[in-house]
Amino acid sequence: MLRRTLFTATVGALAASVPGVAGGRAAGMSEVLRLRDGMAALIALDQSRGGHAALEKTALAGAAQAVRLQQNAVSQTVRQRLLSVAAHYTSTAAWSCIDARQLDRARTYLNEALRMAGMAQDPMAQLRVWNATALLAHQRHEYGEVVAASQAAQATTAARDPLFSSLTHARTAVGHASRGDGHPALRSLGHAETALARADLTAPRPSWICFYGPAELAALTAIVHQLLGKYAHAEAASHRALASLPEELRRNRSMTMVRLAAAQLHQGEVEQACATTGEAFGLMAGDPLPGRLRTMVGDFHRALFTIAPSARVAREWADRYRTEWSTA
Repeated sequence: MLRRTLFTATVGALAASVPGVAGGRAAGMSEVLRLRDGMAALIALDQSRGGHAALEKTALAGAAQAVRLQQNAVSQTVRQRLLSVAAHYTSTAAWSCIDARQLDRARTYLNEALRMAGMAQDPMAQLRVWNATALLAHQRHEYGEVVAASQAAQATTAARDPLFSSLTHARTAVGHASRGDGHPALRSLGHAETALARADLTAPRPSWICFYGPAELAALTAIVHQLLGKYAHAEAASHRALASLPEELRRNRSMTMVRLAAAQLHQGEVEQACATTGEAFGLMAGDPLPGRLRTMVGDFHRALFTIAPSARVAREWADRYRTEWSTA
């Protein structure tokens, strides 16, 4: 309850802090900087709580404010930077919808974010939109589009930074693996690992990429191996991810826990798998499960009763957690 109260207060304060320009004064860099600060706060909240309606609403308010301010910008440079900020806020709203499994709204927001990123001539905003588009396509089981969107992200000039290049290759690997294309998937993973090894992880970058690094690449590696049916490899990669994922990334850690449980389950470790999902619920205690995480738990539930339909531990797991994951 305390976490929810703190979150509500933080979002309310953030929404109130989105700047206006009194008396028709022209908007300058101070407005750009304040809006960017608000974006960083939203990113931090997303990483802890996951996507939900309040986050989406606040992100859209930030985008609307940036669009309104750019109409009275002091220069073309400021106008483009405000449009870039608007694209990033809209991408955050889309990301929130993807995480909450509101996929049609997410597609609408991403289309708008890409339009604004183009007007802003901002390759970083464009890369972010294509990255989110790849994730949305995966949620919609449109695996060819996963690969296409990831390759579009690779083609942006922002992907010259090895960290962003690594992310785009990792997304491409997930797309190939989803289609059962093992060799291209593993080749893309290799490109992702090579690029990440060249990246300066201490260099200043936009706040939205804070989730990505060796731990997240390990988590994406686990997804690739799981999709290819390599469950022992998926388990090992999940353990590597959990060893270094920051504690504050509760949603990411919880999702990795469920992937670990699925890998254990497919290797016949039923009791261990059920215990692992219990840890995932514990990480999110006090907050509803985001839609993506809830879907993953539902997939685990179905696999559990396919693999071990008569096991006592399976029935106990269902009795303990069914209400929590199905109605969260």
